Amino acid sequence: MIVAATPAHSRPDTRTMTCGQTQAFVKSHRSAVLTTGQNTYDRYVRQLGNECDWPEVPTAAAVPTRDGQCRLYRCQEPVFDFPN
Repeated sequence: MIVAATPAHSRPDTRTMTCGQTQAFVKSHRSAVLTTGQNTYDRYVRQLGNECDWPEVPTAAAVPTRDGQCRLYRCQEPVFDFPN
């Protein structure tokens, strides 16, 4: 029996795209797992949508792109930091 290994589907790498391309990719897919560094990746979502599970909400995050830092959104639980 011969077993052939198939390459894993590679994640899009934000470092090879412009900020506009990266934002458009996430917007068109509603959410996407993107590579952001040599050993880092995360799931990014549209700012407005229901891609996050409750109680998480879209929270701004900066990712490296070919033309500098770019604002995307990832799901996180909201932080309520009330002053004492």
